[in-house]
Amino acid sequence: MAEHAVNLLEIKGIKKSFDKNEVLKGIDFNVRRGEVHVLLGENGAGKSTLIKILTGVHKNDAGEIYWDGKLVEFNKPHDAMNLGISTIYQELNNVKQLKVYENIFLGREQKKRGKISFLNRDYMRKEAIRCLNELGQNGKELVDMEVGKLGMGQQQLVEIAKAIALEAKLIIMDEPTSSLSGREVEQLFKVVELLQKRRVAIIFITHKLEEIKRIGTRLTILRDGYMINTLPVKTTDPDYWIELMVGRSLDEKYPKKQFKVGKEGFRVENLLVEGASEPVSFHVNYGEIVGFSGLVGAGRTELARAIFGADPKYGGKVFIDGKEVTINSPSDAIKARIAFITEDRKNEGLQLDQSLHFNITLANMKHFANKKTRLLKLNDMKKEAADYVKELKIKTESIDINARFLSGGNQQKVVIAKWLCTKAKVFIFDEPTRGIDVGAKVEVYRLMNELVEQGNIVIMISSELPEILGICDRALVMSEGRITANIPIEKASQEVIMKYATGE
Repeated sequence: MAEHAVNLLEIKGIKKSFDKNEVLKGIDFNVRRGEVHVLLGENGAGKSTLIKILTGVHKNDAGEIYWDGKLVEFNKPHDAMNLGISTIYQELNNVKQLKVYENIFLGREQKKRGKISFLNRDYMRKEAIRCLNELGQNGKELVDMEVGKLGMGQQQLVEIAKAIALEAKLIIMDEPTSSLSGREVEQLFKVVELLQKRRVAIIFITHKLEEIKRIGTRLTILRDGYMINTLPVKTTDPDYWIELMVGRSLDEKYPKKQFKVGKEGFRVENLLVEGASEPVSFHVNYGEIVGFSGLVGAGRTELARAIFGADPKYGGKVFIDGKEVTINSPSDAIKARIAFITEDRKNEGLQLDQSLHFNITLANMKHFANKKTRLLKLNDMKKEAADYVKELKIKTESIDINARFLSGGNQQKVVIAKWLCTKAKVFIFDEPTRGIDVGAKVEVYRLMNELVEQGNIVIMISSELPEILGICDRALVMSEGRITANIPIEKASQEVIMKYATGE
């Protein structure tokens, strides 16, 4: 009988195309009750499209979906929700101005009985407290708080509480740890274990292999729209997963090149950022990659934004090749040949509903303007953009396609191409590999090496300690807006960096 089906969810031969682009090419996949089933694949492998089919956002072109042994169809999101499928996206779907309980019941508000329908706030608050308590939180303390005033970890727990209120049987978590601190990640993993004990199935999408080993039961690997294999997590090796995922062996996860360290190329003196307790000074030499490490909220991004002129600063000087440059706005920074690859590529790095050639040339539009007519030379823009698409191996059918339709890894490459197009000399990478797959990460690291080799300055901000240790020459550690350590990488370790990051 259906209730005794081995798999809670099973899909067979799922196909999906957009215009002439075949994204899913006959996917077979199943999820069991109480397991954490990891979905692994490079950006563009088809993970997002598969999830959108399972949540009713897209309709599959071919194939079958079985829920609890019964054939079902998902024509709209409510079809999936009614069966007990809930999704927690990387960009959380909450309304920051509303209270916690209002978010938990958003779109399905409960009303009192009677001729005049008033919201049954008492019932919703009571249920919200119950769901939050089940997640190990203090429901009474959180229930009336505005979601926007919570940390990212607690905002995510509100989304999970929403799934519990919906009595979800399957929860899909899309890159759930990408914006969380170490402590918040630990809390999330405890919640995942709790959900497993309640026989809730979880589809977990991540590019962090250590997370897979930590909580995964099985993993299914997608590549170029095909299902490659489903494997048990505990008895298989991450290097084998990578090989299946990218279709080739990655000999080096961190392809670091060593260059002769030259003279100083970039220096910041006594720069005070809003909210910081003291000014910051540091320098970067030619031939080295300097990494900024620290916990979430340590002030790394705020420092980078102030250097770039995106946020105000109070005093301080910036020097390039020993000459002071005045930066009061991003346009000043661009003139000084400073590039800032922001961590929020979708909201700050790209114009999602504009073409690739527009995005790539956006920061250097003056170069493509006709001096007499001031009209843009579209053919020149397209030619330059096409060169960068080829150089960075951006997967796209056309440079005329909107950036929204690229995978995360390819979107990141477009952001990098935009700054290469400005002929920048100083490159500040803020979390450049967040949310992109292992293969794309290696390409970003190799690009950093090339930039250094070509005589550029490279600074990287990263919350991934293995990344700092694997690709940088020096680690500058920040805590509460201060630089607490300047460590040559050969003397650094995760333990040493964390000691200085936590203010010890």
